[in-house]
Amino acid sequence: MTPTTPALSVPDLIDSAFGGRIGTINWQRVATNLDASGYAVLPALLTPGECESVAAQYADDGRFRSRVVMARHGFGRGEYKYFAYPLPRLIAKLRTMLYSRLCGIANRWNDAMNICVRYPDDHAQFLDRCHGAGQTRPTPLLLRYGEGDYNCLHQDLYGEHVFPLQVAFLLSQPERDFAGGEFVLTEQRPRMQSRATVVPLARGSGVIFAVNNRPVQGTRGSYRAKLRHGVSRVRSGQRLALGIIFHDAA
Repeated sequence: MTPTTPALSVPDLIDSAFGGRIGTINWQRVATNLDASGYAVLPALLTPGECESVAAQYADDGRFRSRVVMARHGFGRGEYKYFAYPLPRLIAKLRTMLYSRLCGIANRWNDAMNICVRYPDDHAQFLDRCHGAGQTRPTPLLLRYGEGDYNCLHQDLYGEHVFPLQVAFLLSQPERDFAGGEFVLTEQRPRMQSRATVVPLARGSGVIFAVNNRPVQGTRGSYRAKLRHGVSRVRSGQRLALGIIFHDAA
């Protein structure tokens, strides 16, 4: 009798397909782009179906721990919701798999900036560190912008323990679902004017970027450049995005 391979469950099939997509990314190119510019684009990492599935969760308040209306806090216009634990499966897998690919870059950056903090290979161990310091609230979030909405330049720090990279995914289709609403980064180098960059994204694409500081090679060694990010004003339609932050909040 020929032995048969046990059939994979639907969640396992999803994990396998998703892990395969992450595995095909040229991570050396990602590292090179992060070192050069402080950001790197991950093209079409999420399928249209996954974008729809994640975006549809915005209507389910039971999945979230809090809702923030940006205008009430001077953050801009629009709103966002932080997921509660346990995270939806796809988002939890995305967070864990991307962390494992980025922790080496994060450690190299800290070494270049003379920051003594080092990050473990396992994301769960890093979260244990966060939770031990009172940072126990999950930070992955969904953001929703309508016509006239925008997000002011900011940083997502949340506490003492900060992973230096984060990822934002666009869930809506530019020029079909919305117009405007570009992802914007600014970089401030010592004794220089700030430099702004607009990062074009397609639906399902992600952008990895520095949470706070990144190392820049100068004539006398590395120095720190400070980044902030935001979203320009949405001219029409509705824009939804997913934010993956690897540290938890106090």
